[in-house]
Amino acid sequence: MKNTVKVTGLGLLSVSVLAACGDDEETLVVGASNVPHAEILEFAEPLLEDEGVNIEIESFQDYVLPNEALDEGELDANYFQHEPYLDSQIEEHGYDFAHAGGIHIEPIGLYSQDYGSIDELPEGAEIIMSDSVADHGRILMMLEEEGLITLDEDAGINAEIADIEDNPNDLTFTANVEAALLPTAYEEGEGDAVLINSNYALDAGLNPLDDAIATESADADNPYANVIAAQSGDVDDERIETLVEVLRSEEVRDFIIEEYDNAVVPVEE
Repeated sequence: MKNTVKVTGLGLLSVSVLAACGDDEETLVVGASNVPHAEILEFAEPLLEDEGVNIEIESFQDYVLPNEALDEGELDANYFQHEPYLDSQIEEHGYDFAHAGGIHIEPIGLYSQDYGSIDELPEGAEIIMSDSVADHGRILMMLEEEGLITLDEDAGINAEIADIEDNPNDLTFTANVEAALLPTAYEEGEGDAVLINSNYALDAGLNPLDDAIATESADADNPYANVIAAQSGDVDDERIETLVEVLRSEEVRDFIIEEYDNAVVPVEE
């Protein structure tokens, strides 16, 4: 039997993929970004069925609607966001959410149509980045690691553009672009370099390891693991606990490594 997995977002069409069907009491409705989250869930689907949990995947192409749908009870869980973004959304909207566990890290990459390395970026280069403030800290720390800027030593993961203390090349920052539109900005040659989240890069046919001129570290200290989020009262639901366990299993870890060639990195437990 086939169920419909809806793709939600501006200008998107619905697509049908094979989804689980069974007892409604055991069916989890999980919201996810198309790539890689929905693909990972589709791979995990038979493994979850073996554990007695069926899933229905609702696929989204933005960072706002999956949390709105979770808050409205249209989803049982979602899988698209890292913990700092989740925390910022809880603070901004008052969501009663918690995360049930981290699954993978998606390193952000710096892409340029005109320059083959960060050393080639000219003085005054325009750097385009997401309007998601929760990503600004990781982006700026990455640029600091690459030697492009120096941040206030107390800024940390909450760093903002205003925390830049030294900018020897007078880089300029455009930080008002919706994350989903960053690949379009890159393809159209806007700015001198564009910082793109890996899920959107992969969906646009880009690989952070092959196509980016710089890539964020994805080591164990990276705080930006993508998590399974749920209503606070549901994080101990056995089905959600099983979902996290399966997504952290060796089979799923191997799939992530092989499918995305280290452009998506499983978390270290």
